[in-house]
This record gives sequence, C-alpha cells and structure tokens, in this order.
Amino acid sequence: MRRVATALLGEKLYEILMKVNFELPEDVRVAIGEALGKEDQAVPRSILERLLENNALATEKRIPLCQDTGMVVVFLEIGQEIILEGDFVETALNLGIARAYEEGYLRKSVVLNPLERVNTGDNTPGIFHYSLVPGDRIRMRVTVKGFGSENMSRLGMLKPGDGVAGVKAFVLETVALAGPNPCPPIIVGVGIGGTMEKAALLSKEALMRDLGSANPDGKLAVLEKEWMQAIESLGIGPMGMGGKTTALGVHIKSYPTHIAGLPVAVNINCHSSRHSEVMV
Repeated sequence: MRRVATALLGEKLYEILMKVNFELPEDVRVAIGEALGKEDQAVPRSILERLLENNALATEKRIPLCQDTGMVVVFLEIGQEIILEGDFVETALNLGIARAYEEGYLRKSVVLNPLERVNTGDNTPGIFHYSLVPGDRIRMRVTVKGFGSENMSRLGMLKPGDGVAGVKAFVLETVALAGPNPCPPIIVGVGIGGTMEKAALLSKEALMRDLGSANPDGKLAVLEKEWMQAIESLGIGPMGMGGKTTALGVHIKSYPTHIAGLPVAVNINCHSSRHSEVMV
C-alpha cells in the first residue's frame, strides 16, 4: 500500500488553478490558431486574433483569462492500493482552491445556498467526483467552469427509437439555442447513456479530453467529425459574429444504458477551456 498526504493533493490543485486561470492550455491555443488559419472573413479573424492576444496578455500580466473564474471541478481517480493520510480529502482540496483564489485575486463566484445566494467568499466548495481504479497512483483532472457556458448546457431523456439521428438533432439544437451566449468558439461535450446523472457526468468528463486527440471509440470518432461539420454549418462563428468557426471540437463519451432509455447530455464549454491534470 502507498500512502499519500491529502495536503499534497491540495497543493497540486492550487498549482493547477494558478496556471489555468492565467494561461490557455496548449491544445486550446493550437486549436484557435488553426481556426484562424481557416477563417477568411475580417470580423471572425479579428475576434480569434483578440482571443490569442488576450491569452498572451493574461499570461504576461497575470490577469485572469476571463472575469468569470468559474467553479472548480475535480475528477479524482484513486488507486485502490492508496491510503490517504491527513485532513479529509475535500478539506485539503478546498483549502487549495481558497488559497488560489485569494492569492491569484480571482473572482469568488460560489454561493453557499442556491436559493439564499450568499457568497462563500473563497470560491469553495469545489465539485468533486471520485472513482476507484486499480493501482497505487492518483490521477487528478481539473477544470474551471464558467457559467456563461454551463448555463447553456442541456439534458434530454430521448427515446431509444430516436437513435443516432435524434441525438445529433438534440446536440445541434442545443448549440443553436446557445448561440453567442457561451462565447464561441465552443467545445461541445456529449454524454450518451447510463442514467440521467451519468449522462451529465459523461458530458463534463468529455470536455477534459485534449482538443485534437482521437476518441478511443472509432464509431464515436466518426460521429464527432460528422457533428462538428454540422455545428460549423450553423454559421454562429466566433462570439456569434458569423464565420466558419463555431466550435473547436466535439467530444463524445458513452456508457451502457437501459433498454427503455436514451439519456443525452450536452455540456458546452467556452473557448477558454481551462483544464489540466496531474498524476500523484
């Protein structure tokens, strides 16, 4: 058995947050650059150029990429041969979040009670998802999710007979309804299967995959390309101003489901896809 101090997890989370809030991940920078190379209209080109300029300034001057510094979402894959020591793991992780948002002068956006709306003052608690896996390592994947895009996400309990065409139609409808609100170009995470809550979780996990990486499921990889083309044909474009680039990627995850159901969740991310991961 391998022992891991929960304080180490909190420190690693702090380090990630102090980076992703000020610097776009490499996969996102590359995707925006590639989109810029394809755009031939002045306005969408100008917007994509400003996105890259914004990233450069944020990195240089240590100013957040976006005023919405989001809610912290953490996926923890914990090896079953691990023994966690120290404070309760969520206490340690929340301490890392609070420290980052204080020292980084990041906007604190979390309210304690969703109905009473009183700010917690330190952007905690985060959202934590756990899974046990074989081995003695911990994989921590982190995303900072702003709500301009989160609010555009949808869940649909489709009928099995709706099939692939029905899922595609639901995804396209979701993107069309979102329009310029989630600050396109967007990344579209799609979760298919499981139950209501599993589909939603799959769609959020799908956003953690690097842009440009291949879906390990060949059939889903084909659908990703097809749906990406359909989304681009909507013509929403960067910041909703038209053009060829409405999305930077479509990522799909699926899971077995019940014979009577076809749950589908679409989780939309803005161009500021702040994500990272670390192995401990």
